[in-house]
Amino acid sequence: MTLAESHATFRTALIDVGMLVPTGVDGLYGRSGAFEDIVDAIDRVVVAAADGDQATRLRFPPLMPRAVFERTDYLASFPNLAGSVHTFGGGDAEHAELLAQYERGEDWTRSLEPAGVVLQPAACHPLYPLNTGRLPEAGRLYDVFGYCFRHEPAIDPARMQAFRMHEFVYLGYPDAALAHREKWVGRGMGVLEALGLKAEAVVANDPFFGRLGRMLAVNQRDEALKIELVVRLYGDAEEGTAVVSSNSHQDHFGVNFAIETADGAVAHSACVGFGMDRIALAMMQTHGLEPAAWSAALRGRLWP
Repeated sequence: MTLAESHATFRTALIDVGMLVPTGVDGLYGRSGAFEDIVDAIDRVVVAAADGDQATRLRFPPLMPRAVFERTDYLASFPNLAGSVHTFGGGDAEHAELLAQYERGEDWTRSLEPAGVVLQPAACHPLYPLNTGRLPEAGRLYDVFGYCFRHEPAIDPARMQAFRMHEFVYLGYPDAALAHREKWVGRGMGVLEALGLKAEAVVANDPFFGRLGRMLAVNQRDEALKIELVVRLYGDAEEGTAVVSSNSHQDHFGVNFAIETADGAVAHSACVGFGMDRIALAMMQTHGLEPAAWSAALRGRLWP
């Protein structure tokens, strides 16, 4: 079976048992109550791994201001993944033209204009403008969870356009940021082991766009700025699917959002992101599509 066939087979199985609800758009699904129960259980294990950190817990909507999005430089690195929200702002005449375009089967979105917000591509992005200025001596630690959007429609159910990330983000001194990243590589492996998943930590790179992007990807790998925890969802047909990503941003967000350490230097940041939907899918590939049939030990760990 080819990798593409494995993707399609897994997606069909998930839909057939009702775990995913198709919408007619590749990578966009509804989730069943059983799927959400798994995600909630995974999240309890993730949160337990952060016990004692005293991170500030924040939750943001899946939209963010376009001005903040532009300052992240996401558009320069991943223009093909970005999503902008547009809405209607005209009067009666423009409304009549919009309806006429729709009735003629034309592209009625030409009558829309940018709404000033974009779809959030990473759960941590809204944090950085909140920290413009000088940080306390210990820096700041955040716990954020939310829906993210990336425009990469695919048959593979693990590559969703709308997905959830639970992130733990540190801003402060360079050494502390790197220590945060390294600590969470180990914690992430512990979470996956507790969930009965066999994972491997690998140096990786983001899918930067274009020729400059290829240079950025090489640099990211050479400096080991991104470490992914991967699980083989499809056996030897793939190198592994990333379910956790632990990243060193260095001073990127510190520079772009004018964030300083307590001594006035440019702040560094690092984050770990748990792909909640991907981890749930990995569990179903590993343990079966019926949680009621999972081992008593695993079920006891997830639903004590």
